[in-house]
Amino acid sequence: MTSRSFYAVGYMFLITAFFSTLIIGFARGTQNRVLVNERLAFEKAVLTSFGNFSYRTDAEVNRLFQEHLAQSPEYGKAWVYRKDGVLVGFALPFEGKGFWAPIKGVAAVSSDGRTLLGLAFYEVNETPGLGARIAEPFFRRQFDGLRLRSEGLLELKPEGTVLSEGQVHAISGATQTCVRLEAILNEQLKDWLDTMRREGRL
Repeated sequence: MTSRSFYAVGYMFLITAFFSTLIIGFARGTQNRVLVNERLAFEKAVLTSFGNFSYRTDAEVNRLFQEHLAQSPEYGKAWVYRKDGVLVGFALPFEGKGFWAPIKGVAAVSSDGRTLLGLAFYEVNETPGLGARIAEPFFRRQFDGLRLRSEGLLELKPEGTVLSEGQVHAISGATQTCVRLEAILNEQLKDWLDTMRREGRL
């Protein structure tokens, strides 16, 4: 190998090392901020799922969350929402594989476990204009006050279908996202509700 070749290899090594160090440093420097933003997105989703909170700033989101939500080992991964000391319901986090990427959200469940109070998402990376529309208000509002079937399940039906108890309309053109969302919700809702009923929590 000629001296010119050594020079080229050494130069490329130094350039690669420099930019690798720069990227690693940037990632580490922003890691805490990323975690804070992820936590804030989750707290917003919890408040949104209950539908009766209003806020203007991130600080208000955190304050409301701290004042009204708490976790208790007896309710598993669900967050307990009490207002004036009275149990209103539970915020149950859910997540699973969508059509393209993970879907993460929160389902608000009534204190008796029979009704969905609302639904909100804090991570959706499905196709814009199609699957990503599950995070839009027009879709989420269908779950407000949705009475679950006796077995704790729900169903997404094609648009135009006459709905019955526990059913909402899917998004036209986003069949695979809706199929996966239905499966995620049913699996995790049923598992949590069955556990709570078996232990006499509901």
